[in-house]
Amino acid sequence: MNYDADQPLSNPHCTMIEPTLNYVPCPDATGSHRMAYWQWGDAGAAHVVVCVHGLSRQGRDFDVVAQALVARAGGALRVVCPDVVGRGRSDWLTEPMGYQIPQYAADMLALLAQLQQQAPITTLDWVGTSMGGLIGMVICGQPGLPLPVPVRRLVLNDVGPVIEWTALARIGDYLGHTGHFASVDEAAVAMRIISETFGPHTPEEWLALSRPMLRELPDGGCTLHYDPAIAVPFRTVTPESTSQGEAALWGLYDAITCQTLLLRGLRSDLLSADTAQRMGERGPRAQLAEFAGVGHAPTLVAADQVAVVTDFLSAA
Repeated sequence: MNYDADQPLSNPHCTMIEPTLNYVPCPDATGSHRMAYWQWGDAGAAHVVVCVHGLSRQGRDFDVVAQALVARAGGALRVVCPDVVGRGRSDWLTEPMGYQIPQYAADMLALLAQLQQQAPITTLDWVGTSMGGLIGMVICGQPGLPLPVPVRRLVLNDVGPVIEWTALARIGDYLGHTGHFASVDEAAVAMRIISETFGPHTPEEWLALSRPMLRELPDGGCTLHYDPAIAVPFRTVTPESTSQGEAALWGLYDAITCQTLLLRGLRSDLLSADTAQRMGERGPRAQLAEFAGVGHAPTLVAADQVAVVTDFLSAA
């Protein structure tokens, strides 16, 4: 399902360089869909960084860190930020139970194949926030997947093999309730309430994060950008199924061989300090960076967060 008639809101006051919007066709259980992706930098660059957002977010979350990465590379870099299916400018699935990690990972393989066809990739890095990190674990933790090249460096943003049930319950309280707002400002206030764990942001930073989260409605109002049906499979998750899935996620994590950076908000309710410590002791032995005053998940807007990511991905 596609809702192109109801376009996400643009920012008429934005002066930054804008990314290009592209699409890739992806097969699914009932046919196919288009996944949108935002591309920064040089479309022909051989070094590609894929940045994948969290459960109810979209690819423009990475605007600040994408620009910083391209600037750090002197422009010789492709930063690709997909809108995972059901979000942003991507199509909506006709079968809600398709909104799960296996479909998302398959879509990323289709994206990488298209990027490789457009310009050969010699270096591939991955930045994944929450759900995007889980997708990254699937991509990096399964040898033999048809990647253009193995992932060189992986950034897991506030996620790991153990996902705390309290955080899932908190997210479940609002997921799927896309709302109706009279204005961008009204929507931004509502999103700020449910996103308190993101940590402090200036009003300008929060507005920049909020605008791409909205799409216009025919009555002049706006609503959140995603298909409410992404909540359908999420609501089938139980404490028992979450616990049972941990072994599989640890198996994926332990199979990762690329250099790995783990970001964690010190107030995170999704990634515990104990899990973060264990991730530093096994598998790829992730390097840990923690941020005070932040919960789930760091938005990669604050200068210290951006610096940690750009330093890690830019190091020789």
